[in-house]
Amino acid sequence: MNAVTAVKLELRPMQRVDLPRVMEVEPRAYSHPWTVGIFRDCLRVGYSCWVLQAPQLDELIGYGVLSMAVGECHILNLTVRPERQGQGHGRHLLRAFLDKARERGAETAFLEVRPSNTPALALYRSEGFNEVGLRRGYYPASRGREDALVMARQL
Repeated sequence: MNAVTAVKLELRPMQRVDLPRVMEVEPRAYSHPWTVGIFRDCLRVGYSCWVLQAPQLDELIGYGVLSMAVGECHILNLTVRPERQGQGHGRHLLRAFLDKARERGAETAFLEVRPSNTPALALYRSEGFNEVGLRRGYYPASRGREDALVMARQL
């Protein structure tokens, strides 16, 4: 077993104290990142916000935000720091979010994704998400706006 596989990961609720570390990752992961104010608002209104960390490395691996409503969850943000992408952390976070949604009575999970985000699309499809709609001009892009694919799966 090498040092990387020996690292234990911890998923725990996000706190305001985590926001500086989240904001170190967010602009590196996205061309149009969320602001610290958006994350603060998500915490304030009680969205289900989580961080995935490697405590022994003092490293924030990823994080995400879910909203829950009667019978549904909506994954609003699922992010893995760029240098840790492609190592299964996104799948780990996604599965944990779906488990948490199930525990809280959700029957369906929704999310939006850029059509240009092929790694995320592949992950979501491999985890049973299907395209159920399109939001035209949903995302800001370097040249105007980009559509969002709306994806869903039963829990």
